[in-house]
Amino acid sequence: MRYFLKSERARFWILVAIVSISGFSQGMLLPLIAVIFEQDGVSSALNGLSATGLYIGTLVIAPFMEPQLRKFGFKPLLVFGGGLVIVSLLSFPLWKSVAFWFALRVLIGIGDQALHFSTQTWITSTSPQHRLGRNIAIYGMSFSIGFGAGPLFVPLVNIFEPLPFIVSGLLCLIAWSFVFLLKNDFPEVTTGGVHSSKGVFGRFKAAIVIAWIAFLPPLGYGFLEASLNAIYPVYALRQSIDIALVSIMLAAFSAGAIATQLPLGALSDRLGRKNVLIGALIGGAAVFGAASFFEANAWLTVGFFALAGMFVGSTFSLGISFMADLMPKELLPTGNLLCGIAFSVGSLAGPFLGGLFVEYVESLSFLLLISVMLLIIGIIIVLKSNQRQERLPLSQE
Repeated sequence: MRYFLKSERARFWILVAIVSISGFSQGMLLPLIAVIFEQDGVSSALNGLSATGLYIGTLVIAPFMEPQLRKFGFKPLLVFGGGLVIVSLLSFPLWKSVAFWFALRVLIGIGDQALHFSTQTWITSTSPQHRLGRNIAIYGMSFSIGFGAGPLFVPLVNIFEPLPFIVSGLLCLIAWSFVFLLKNDFPEVTTGGVHSSKGVFGRFKAAIVIAWIAFLPPLGYGFLEASLNAIYPVYALRQSIDIALVSIMLAAFSAGAIATQLPLGALSDRLGRKNVLIGALIGGAAVFGAASFFEANAWLTVGFFALAGMFVGSTFSLGISFMADLMPKELLPTGNLLCGIAFSVGSLAGPFLGGLFVEYVESLSFLLLISVMLLIIGIIIVLKSNQRQERLPLSQE
């Protein structure tokens, strides 16, 4: 057991399992509550606003994560985050109320932020340089696999409405229990550096000035992921598409993302992060735009979703890599945190604006909203002339 506690490999796979189950709970929760509220007659605008609770939690707590991590270490933050998510998931069946479920989603957002920030920092700070890219790719894929599997459990609501919440809570409990086998550790303290003494908000400002363009892809992916999982099921039900097919569409998007995550990451090492991001965003915009004309054919739409996932499913991880290319080393932790904040802002905007779109723009396909958003971000990156030369990846230096 002592070897297990000290084994870096065992620790890595425990962290990967935690992230995967966290992705599963998020992927299930968004379409599940959207479907329940739609069947109960809740307006799509209120449905979308309720979905923002998860991302309000992640956004509000984000600036306070780094000091707590340095003070208490990785393990206590994981214990806190996982425990909060489990208690919240198992509390959903206690009282069916829009306000109460919104509060629970805020708590889940706080717990997820603690989980993801601590696991991501733990993996990146302890992985050897020659395996860092591989480990981050596995980390991202584990979340995508969990997130993609989540919607497949939504039909359990037809058996017993609280059942999906109970299943998700128990799976999280199993994964979370392995955290107690790990020995606590702390991030390295970086001293010196031009930005090290500016404080949290000073470092935020410096990082935004240097690499604001790199925060747009995570923001766009947050908008895409949250609106697709929280609002598209509402839109699809209004188009008389079966709930089971909607689950398959969302899973197809995640499957496409998983299939190309490693290849696109490797391609960005060779061609540059900016070039691959531009191709992915414009390609994704074209696929979603084309899908809007073929929504009457549900299985063809499944294919479009899979293809779209192949293009834009790696947008978040590519954005992080792009940020790392632009950011000075002493600001990399701040840059990673800002990528998460940008994702949360996009995730807040997606369900709310998507809900308004479905409620008031009945003549246009919901997929066109996503297509236009991706196209705008792609064009901004094309037009932006970098003030700072993009550094070559380590493999080319």
